[in-house]
Amino acid sequence: MRKIISGYILQFLILSSLLLCPMYAFSQKKNDKDKEKAENVKLYQGTTIGVEVAGLGNYVLGSDILSSEVMIQANLLNRFLPIVEIGYGKVNTTSDATDIHYQTAAPFFKIGTDYNFFYNKPHLPGYLYAGLRYGFSSFMYDVDGPEMTDPNYGSLIKYPFSYHGVNTKANWLEIVGGMKVKIFKGFCMGWSVKYKKRLSYTHYENTEPWYIPGYGNNAATGFSVSYHLMYNLPF
Repeated sequence: MRKIISGYILQFLILSSLLLCPMYAFSQKKNDKDKEKAENVKLYQGTTIGVEVAGLGNYVLGSDILSSEVMIQANLLNRFLPIVEIGYGKVNTTSDATDIHYQTAAPFFKIGTDYNFFYNKPHLPGYLYAGLRYGFSSFMYDVDGPEMTDPNYGSLIKYPFSYHGVNTKANWLEIVGGMKVKIFKGFCMGWSVKYKKRLSYTHYENTEPWYIPGYGNNAATGFSVSYHLMYNLPF
């Protein structure tokens, strides 16, 4: 049920942003000097700050996983958008199938850049972009597994185990694509889809992390959707 609710939320956020973009585009007149402005644009075009809210919303609605981040992004030539993201991820969950308990909480960091495909159309209230991120997290986790017996014969099939304070590091790459839309004065919102590729993580003989803060489930690759509320600083 939690996954279904989370799916509805993400669909609503994406659809709302898609609807807002054409609405604002039709409400503004095109500036005939856009091309000239794009050719003579200054290097520094401003700075944007923002917070990711989809992860917070899922957690409030009962998810075992919390993952959110704040971002700061510069605008260079209205084309190149270097970005730094600092976030926090945590999970405290027990598997319904195996009764294995997993817990971790730690910050994570990302750095990268985006490219504005609509750099020569400053009259539009938003733009589409694509970019890359490098992510890193250093964290500790606890994992506990109970004794399990065969339900038919009563014989022991799995011994209990407990590993606490396992120190781990992980890094990954993200390919990002999304949209940013102005909603009121300097306030904006945007969504993005991320394809994640895990690069490395600390290996141990008897245990490995199930969840990596900032990356998600410890799979070789994965997808995620983010939704940001942002503000363009007035300088």
